[in-house]
Amino acid sequence: MIDPSIRKLSSLDRILTEASRALFTIYGKPTETRPYPATSNNPESFSNNDRRRSAAYMRVNHTGEVCAQALYQSQAMTARQSLNQAYMQHSANEEIDHLAWCEQRMNELGGRKSLLNPLWYAGSFVIGAVAGLIGDKWNLGFVAETENQVVEHLESHLTHLPETDLRSREVIEQMKADEAQHASQAVRAGAATLPTPIKFLMKIGSRIMTRTAYRI
Repeated sequence: MIDPSIRKLSSLDRILTEASRALFTIYGKPTETRPYPATSNNPESFSNNDRRRSAAYMRVNHTGEVCAQALYQSQAMTARQSLNQAYMQHSANEEIDHLAWCEQRMNELGGRKSLLNPLWYAGSFVIGAVAGLIGDKWNLGFVAETENQVVEHLESHLTHLPETDLRSREVIEQMKADEAQHASQAVRAGAATLPTPIKFLMKIGSRIMTRTAYRI
């Protein structure tokens, strides 16, 4: 017998829930469930110029995690199979750790969030919803390709960050390992391989976001 106290969410309920999640992601203070990866002390040679450069890169990574929340939430909302919905939501919850770590590292560096985060969240939410509506195998394929590109993006950051910034490197290394795992999980769940033109467009969009968030 169905518990009468449990009611199915209406369209308005879902809209309000997603709006609440968006506001929390952009303006709230996320709480991590795993320990903060930065355990080393940066050497004395870590200069103010290094600090400003690292803050800009961590702002980019924070914006990337804002986009990840939007993508996973919208993909979970539009996934057709309950198993895939659960997978998307689980991944979104894990990515909250990344969001919290990036924000903590930005604060340590005296940095700030991107002023365009609301725009990036909205755009990513729409893209994720479209991917989900096309079908689950393409939804998972989009996850796999997104995470693979994020791994490449983080590897690039490791080559550009100041060598003296050990703490940011530790955060990024852990994020990279998690993103690679998410990509592998999506492939095992039945992800389709996206067409090359779609992959190319995703790379272009990522570059625009990266270069903009680095400055704004």
